[in-house]
Amino acid sequence: MEDWLTAKAMLGIPLYEWLSAALISSVLYLLLYQLWRFSIKKLSRMAEHTATRLDDIVIEVMQSTQQFTILLLAILMGLHFLDLPEKWELRLNHVLFITVGFQIAVWLNKGVGIWAREHLTAVNGSSPAANPVITTVLSWIFRVAIWSVVLLTILANVGVNITAFVASLGVGGVAVALAVQNVLGDLFASLAIGLDKPFEVGDFIVFGDVSGAIERVGLKTTRIRSISGEQIICSNTELLKNTIHNYKRMEERRVVFNFGVDYATPPEMIALIPATVRKAIASFDNTRFDRSHFKEFGQSSLNFETVYFITTTDFNLYMDIQQSINLTLMTEFRAHNVAFALPTMTLNMPDVAETNKVARHQRENAKRESKKPQLASH
Repeated sequence: MEDWLTAKAMLGIPLYEWLSAALISSVLYLLLYQLWRFSIKKLSRMAEHTATRLDDIVIEVMQSTQQFTILLLAILMGLHFLDLPEKWELRLNHVLFITVGFQIAVWLNKGVGIWAREHLTAVNGSSPAANPVITTVLSWIFRVAIWSVVLLTILANVGVNITAFVASLGVGGVAVALAVQNVLGDLFASLAIGLDKPFEVGDFIVFGDVSGAIERVGLKTTRIRSISGEQIICSNTELLKNTIHNYKRMEERRVVFNFGVDYATPPEMIALIPATVRKAIASFDNTRFDRSHFKEFGQSSLNFETVYFITTTDFNLYMDIQQSINLTLMTEFRAHNVAFALPTMTLNMPDVAETNKVARHQRENAKRESKKPQLASH
């Protein structure tokens, strides 16, 4: 048996040496596999006594290690104990480099995924994330960069001239960018939303004839739930072209309202109306009175302008307060015989009999003038 193993050869290497390499690979696989599991268990026990997330992330990244990668790495390390031809030795080095590079890329990709997940998980939590767009876009950029660097490094290691390859990618990238410039415009608009944060998920905004709450900010579009119930999907580029009113960030609401009273109201009562309005507004805890004045003489009313602030952004509360103020003013004005002005118009009609008399007199004068003898012209 020993003679047969010595006599038989593969690539000029006896079979018993191949069997030795296989045995070494098996032992290395068991050692690497047990070392991997032992490291994860050790780190898991340490993570139970720490408050940081870093050790948990390291554990999750290590758990993404592929067992096939460990097996392949053990086989390649075992084959290095053989006296292989130079050509095969070079190929094994390339395969080993590709294996290690692929596993490093998997670890980095997993790390980026964990980072993105940690930031995006808060979107559905009690305190929504500021904006998921920037996290999503950055995770895409990081992943593309990781796999691009790994691919180019592997190609360079196996002897491919990546200079021409990178140049061709640049030219192709310009062509693709021109073809999808609208999509790229929306993509960069989503980046601008993520960086500048003109609004966030949950904000109530108004632009143009659209008003509603932000439901989701995507890479190309933003979804808005309108106050009438339907979902409005708007392009990010078109959205940023508008002037946006963000009511979620309003700390208090300034209210201006006007009313008019009848011209028959006495001046002394006109002077008391601002104090009455102030008392009605000050009776609420969520209001701050600013001013109330007899503003102008209108066409059919004496006009007043009142300004006050509501120290909350709740629109329904604002309407409740305004309704109560209106009812209070109606009650007070009725008690003091002050009437709200109605649109009226006064017509001054001339005396018809006098008008007819003047017209008749003018006609008689005209007749007398026409009967006078005309002087002959010579």
